[in-house]
Amino acid sequence: MPPQLPWLELEDPLPDPAKAWGPDDPAPGLLAAGGTLDVAHLRAAYAQGTFPWYGPGQPILWWAPDPRMVLPVANFRLHRSLRRTLQTFRANTACEIRIDHNFLDVITACASKERDGQAGTWIVPEMVEAYTRLHAAGSAHSVETWIDGKLAGGLYCVALGQAVFGESMFAHATDASKIALAALVALCRRQGVAMIDCQQNTRHLASLGAHEISRAQFLSHIQNALDQPALSWSFEPVYWNELLPFTAPTA
Repeated sequence: MPPQLPWLELEDPLPDPAKAWGPDDPAPGLLAAGGTLDVAHLRAAYAQGTFPWYGPGQPILWWAPDPRMVLPVANFRLHRSLRRTLQTFRANTACEIRIDHNFLDVITACASKERDGQAGTWIVPEMVEAYTRLHAAGSAHSVETWIDGKLAGGLYCVALGQAVFGESMFAHATDASKIALAALVALCRRQGVAMIDCQQNTRHLASLGAHEISRAQFLSHIQNALDQPALSWSFEPVYWNELLPFTAPTA
């Protein structure tokens, strides 16, 4: 029998992540159920490597997986096709990266995106509301790909100090979400962030350089990153140099 799952009342703190269900339990990484998604509890959850993930009709479920999928920004794999896409994007004055320009549209698009193998979305309306409040409080951000004055794709993430937690991406145009991810990697490299949390292991993330580390390693990284000054959430075109070194034209 698996250990009893803790049920949280509104003011209860989360259990220690080490108490999450293990590999032989029905849902490895599941830590607790219940509680609330207010700003204070979300910040406290991310600060201990825990995040909410649940579907329609379910209570809030809190997760602390072991191992944890992360993307070390120094290891980001810029495949040839994406490199060409970024070069074209960078050279086109009708294309730009915006940060926090329209967070609500980004998370709403992520919530409505159809995903392979899923009948619905885990970004339920309560999650949209909660992360929008977290954005207003300065701890959630959107990285947006704009083409011809329209939002073409993007992602949203949580950030505490220099700890960055990727959440979800969407694209209305080919490669628009990948462009946003590349921009986030460039921003993180520019400001000394070591890694981006990816939560779950997927082949797509692995193809971009993400890999698994132990929960203990991940928590150690978070504690160090929390002590660092908050990032400056803006994107300058020069940041592309972190991925696409500038070559001066020859005479």
